[in-house]
This record gives sequence, C-alpha cells and structure tokens, in this order.
Amino acid sequence: MKRMRSFIIHIALIFFFISTSSAQIKDTSQLKNEQDLPVSNLIELRNQLDDTINDPNFANAFWGVYIKSLKTGEVLYKVNSDKLFIPASTIKIFTTSAALLLLGPDFQYKTTLLTEGKIKNGILKGNLIVRGSGDPTISNRFYGGSLTSVFERWADSLKMHGIRKIDGDIIGDDNAFDDLGLARGWSWDLESYWYMAPASALSFNDNLISITVKPTEPNMPAKVTAEPAVGGFNIVNKVLTSTDNKSEIEAFRKRGTNIISLQGNISNTDEMFQTYVTVKDPTEYTVSILKEVLIENGIEVVGTSYDLDNVTGEINYENTIPIFNHKSVMLIEIIKDINKNSNNFYAEQLIKTLGLELYNYGSVENGVNACKDLFYLMGINAENLVIADGSGLSKLNLITPKQIVNALTYIYKSDQFEEFYNSLPIAGVDGSLALRMKKSAATNNVRAKPGYSNNVRALAGYLRTADNEPLVFAILLNNFLVPSSLANYIHDSICQRLANFSRK
Repeated sequence: MKRMRSFIIHIALIFFFISTSSAQIKDTSQLKNEQDLPVSNLIELRNQLDDTINDPNFANAFWGVYIKSLKTGEVLYKVNSDKLFIPASTIKIFTTSAALLLLGPDFQYKTTLLTEGKIKNGILKGNLIVRGSGDPTISNRFYGGSLTSVFERWADSLKMHGIRKIDGDIIGDDNAFDDLGLARGWSWDLESYWYMAPASALSFNDNLISITVKPTEPNMPAKVTAEPAVGGFNIVNKVLTSTDNKSEIEAFRKRGTNIISLQGNISNTDEMFQTYVTVKDPTEYTVSILKEVLIENGIEVVGTSYDLDNVTGEINYENTIPIFNHKSVMLIEIIKDINKNSNNFYAEQLIKTLGLELYNYGSVENGVNACKDLFYLMGINAENLVIADGSGLSKLNLITPKQIVNALTYIYKSDQFEEFYNSLPIAGVDGSLALRMKKSAATNNVRAKPGYSNNVRALAGYLRTADNEPLVFAILLNNFLVPSSLANYIHDSICQRLANFSRK
C-alpha cells in the first residue's frame, strides 16, 4: 500500500515538473519571438534589397548603397559603402550644404557699377565699369518681366543718378573668378549644350542664348530667331520644314566662336521648337547686352563694350567712384534652384564663390579647399575623395556612398537643415523627382538629389519609414549598359521598400 502511494506521488511529481517545464519553455519562446520580431523584419528588408540590386540586368555594373537610421544611428543596409563612385549631380549635396553652412542662407552677391570719370550735366565723362562677383541670377528668372529686366532696372538707376549719356566705354570686370569657364573632366564636345554653360564672375541669362525655330512651308527653310538679339552671333540655319510627325533639331556652337549651326527638321504640325546654346565669352556677352539695353532705355553710349581681359592695363579701383550696387536674391533661393532643378551653372558659380569668399579668388580648387575643414567635421577625410567641379558634370569626381550619408547626417543635425531639406526635390511632387515614385509610400516623403550622367545614376537624401523613423540614404550605380529608366526603377523600388518598412 505504501509502495502504491509512493508510486502515485512520484507520477504526480513527474507530471508537475513536465507541465511547469513546458510552461516555462512556452513563455521563454514567446519572449524570444517578441524580441526577435524587429530583427526579423530588418533581415527581411535586407534580403529584399539584396534581391533588388542583384537584378541580372546590372550584373556588369557596380552598386554602392548606404542606408542609416537618423534616430538610432543604426546602419540598416550597406553594399560597397566605402568604395569610390562617380556621383554625377549628387555632388551638389556637398556644394549646396557647404555654401549654406559657410556663407549662410541670407548671403547675397553684389555686382558694382563704378566709373573712373565724373558726371556733369547728365554726361558721364569716362567709362562705366561693371564689376562682378559671380552672381548667377542676372536674368529674369527671379525678377519677372522681360529677359533683360535686370538691365532695365540698372538703366533706371543710372538715370536716377543723373546719367543720360556715357561718354566712354562699358567695361566688364570678371577678375574675381579665374578664366576657366569649363571645369576639369568636362567633355569638350558637349560645351555648346545648355547644361554646360561656362562659369564667370560676370554673367547674364545663365550664359545662354535662346534659339526659337518655327515651321514655314514643307521642304522650305524654317524661321529662326535668337533671344537676346545681339550682334556677334552668326546662326547658320540648315533646318527644313517637314511633314514628319516629330521634330529633330540639333544646335551646335563651333568651339572658340559664336557661330551656331542648326541642323535637322521641324514638323509643320509643331508650333515651335526652342533650344539653348552656350556663349563663348560670358563677360563680353553681358556688357554688350547691357549697352544695347541702356541705349533702348534712352541712355546714349558713345563708346563700345568689352571684357577687361581683352585689353591691356588694369583698373585702379582706388580712383573709381561707385554709382550703385546690385544685390542678388538670397542664397537659399539660389540653392533651391540648384537642388530642385539640378542647375549646373548655378552650382559652378557657387563652388567658385566659396573660393572667392574664403580665399579672395574664385576657382574650383579654392572652393574645394574652403570646404576641407567642414568635410572633416562631417566625418569625411578630404584626402579620400575627388571633387573636380561643383555640379557633378565631371567624370573625375569620386565619392563614396558613406561620405554622402555623412554629409547629409551632419546637415541634418545643423541649424541649416530646414533650409537644405526644403531645397531638395520631393518624390512625385516637384523638381527632378516630380515624375518619379508617384502613388506610393515614397510620394511626398522622399526628399533627395538625383544624379544623371552616361552610365551613372545616383540618388541620395532622406525619407521616413512606415513607423515615421527618419532614414538617410545614398544609392550609387556606375557602369551599367541598360536603359537608364531601369536604373531609376531600381532606385525608386529601394526607396519605396524603405518607406514601407516597419520594425513592428
């Protein structure tokens, strides 16, 4: 009996320990699953991103990706993040963020009009000197009105100072910048295209001339006009009016000249075709237009107009008399145009402006040197990258995805973040991302700078996940041979996955 009672107690204890042990195992397992759930989601995200960039269409290309949480500092994903890539226009992130931090959002360019002579009885006895400091905005982009609206205001200002006649020349001084209009590594065969306008301390209308082509009768030469209508340009028109459905026109300026050749055809069903061509000498272009505008607005000019570099001698500014200063719009407006619309000309002006403001001479080299201390604060070794221009047109530029993220992280923590953030294109909304990532979680979420060049695509910026976690990212692609639209699709897919990501 005692043996039977002992056996029953023993069996009961075994069941008790088994049930207790099972309960403990079950509770521990549940806790483990709860702890591992975010990690599992992150692993799944990484697997998805691996699948995305391992698309066989890009088997012969190179990917560089770096994605980091701005909330925790955790690296969510990286591939070749410390390898150097050609960044294309994402280099504008460095140009514009450095300008904001070093010059401030309220910085303004100053163009000064001076004279070596005296004003008497409405006559300026001497030359009118226009001294530039790199202002890229002397156009109607920010001022409205006609193409020459800024110069028309200058004419009014000269009249207010009692000047009705200039008994002398109009001289353009662009010596604040070097004379290298094109940066290192730019393709010489593209220099006549609008996106490769030369930099200059004195510029007008983005250093471009606008060409408008209109159809006439089939098989007859098209009608061609230029704006501004300025002397010194020779347009060779070889465009015919055709009955084709599509217009195909090529505009090319012969190197070292202002001879512009137009070839192709314009459809008789098109109202017009417009293109833009760069000018040879921006300073000479600027003062020649200014002279014509002054004459049109009732100010007689006896002499001619020319670039100071094209004559011997220098101007002793201690002996000059300032007439008035023209100030540009504030820097933040210029930076918005650079980032939203990827304005190469503005970016080149800006990198040289950094050199001028910090080293008293505007050159790309001085501009980059002006940024080196800032780069170190960003956690970037300035010796481990190559910046050959401010716009990203140069194929000599080399930057890593991690360096781009470091720059974006630094400005995220700075006082200038809001201004910088608002300057970036918004996915599906505006700028160079207006037509991308529409109707997705990335729409009106991703703020990023795209980069475009032959065999190069890049995208870098900020977004928020489904948990509202802020992320910073850089995605670079070099040496691909498939259509660029497919490369953009991969970039957009990555952003959409990140925007839909949740740790919960």
